[in-house]
Amino acid sequence: MCRSIKTLRGAEPPPSDDDVRAAALQYVRKLSGFRAPSKKNEAAFDSAVDDVAEATRRMLEALAGASAV
Repeated sequence: MCRSIKTLRGAEPPPSDDDVRAAALQYVRKLSGFRAPSKKNEAAFDSAVDDVAEATRRMLEALAGASAV
């Protein structure tokens, strides 16, 4: 858990879905304190990763659109 989340905005080539998901996973790991959640917490953990990844994609698309104007 010691590696940093890399900056995705303005990356060349643009970040892949795997890059976005890896950043979301690192973020959720950091906030939750779990490297890997227990079976009891797995669904909530995975849902949080999905939500953060989706929010990240939307943000990156909006930022890209704003800079093109």
